[in-house]
Amino acid sequence: MMRLLLALLLLTLPAQAMDIVEVTSPGGTRIWLVEEESIPIVSVELHFASGARLDPDDQLGATALMTGLLEEGSGDLDAQAFARARETIAARFGFDSGQDGVTISASMLAENRAETIDLLATALSQPRFDPSAVERVRAQLLSNISAAERDPDRIAGRAFIGALFPDHVYARPRNGTEATVSALTVDTLRAAHARALTRDRVTVSVVGDIGPEDAGRMIDRLLGALPATGPALPPRATVSAGGPDIVIPFDVPQSIAIFGHEGLDRDDPDFIPAFVASTIVGGGGFGSRLGEEIREKRGLTYGIYASLSPRDLGALYLGSVSSANDRIGDVVDLVRAEWARAAATGVTAEELAQAKRYLTGAYALRFASNGRIADGLVGLQLADLPIDYVNIRNDLIEAVTLDEVNRVAARLFKPDALRFVIVGQPTGLVPTE
Repeated sequence: MMRLLLALLLLTLPAQAMDIVEVTSPGGTRIWLVEEESIPIVSVELHFASGARLDPDDQLGATALMTGLLEEGSGDLDAQAFARARETIAARFGFDSGQDGVTISASMLAENRAETIDLLATALSQPRFDPSAVERVRAQLLSNISAAERDPDRIAGRAFIGALFPDHVYARPRNGTEATVSALTVDTLRAAHARALTRDRVTVSVVGDIGPEDAGRMIDRLLGALPATGPALPPRATVSAGGPDIVIPFDVPQSIAIFGHEGLDRDDPDFIPAFVASTIVGGGGFGSRLGEEIREKRGLTYGIYASLSPRDLGALYLGSVSSANDRIGDVVDLVRAEWARAAATGVTAEELAQAKRYLTGAYALRFASNGRIADGLVGLQLADLPIDYVNIRNDLIEAVTLDEVNRVAARLFKPDALRFVIVGQPTGLVPTE
């Protein structure tokens, strides 16, 4: 999954006014910039719209392995020399990949900006893919794949995505399989690199002690040696409209359940009221209906949540819960009942008021660093939200009316399409053949 779902992003943006300006670099790259001179740090966030969805079927895991190797040596520097160079200038880099993209983050001292950008630019454009580094990172990825085969949460999640996105690249394992990862060569890694990091699909934010002109030149230096364009993206997914629940036998004392159905895209005009409705029914950190009925009243679980989960090529509304094998059937029935209630009668005025207080009050709590601001600004751009969104978001929440949220609840909650994938030994539920 994407590392930041939009629903989480909406909970972590600051309530105070933020001065965001759009800068176009001399090379034509659009940048969202927050200039902050009080702390001598610069943070950069890059998101390339690519990811595992571009891996060929026989090269699954190529993007994940390639991304893990970007900090394992570049240019004239092997892995150890690259690490020493980064430590010398006190720079912090992050490299991550998912189904929909590759994300690069960097935080640096303003006085070391030139050296940091030079080092990161080399990592992005001249990765070495030394044999020793390839085998070391490959072993780590294979270990993760093996662990996933024994993790009921990940088994359930993979089966759920496969059921709701049939015959689409989203149904494939993001990290690949033991067979595909074992077969990856340096040539396939270089091909993955050329597909994944291209200038036409990058989203950029910069936060910190730097002005617009310097920010533009810095980003051009960072991206200038990358390919201009990438291959065509896969088509949009068709989300399954329903189907039978899936029960996967697994020897654990508690069953894990993933549940949900099609959700709303990030640019849907109903997204904000749907976000409010979702928080009321399934918000994990909020006194939600699911939490009240299943955790508080009956003690059937330690935690349950459901949230909007938009992706580039398809949107879901999904949740997760675990419960004892002999009680998970009751949990499933209760979730279905709450889904039907939300669709039929919506929410109350009191619930709406409480949700608004929670969402607007929590708005400023998690934006504590330049890096987190930069990450959030990229998320806003990916969601195609306006540049002043951080300053109007609470007003949008407050403007949601009871009639509006209940109209959208009737659209969002689909009891007939609600589907469960259960991993464990659930009493009374027949395993899927």
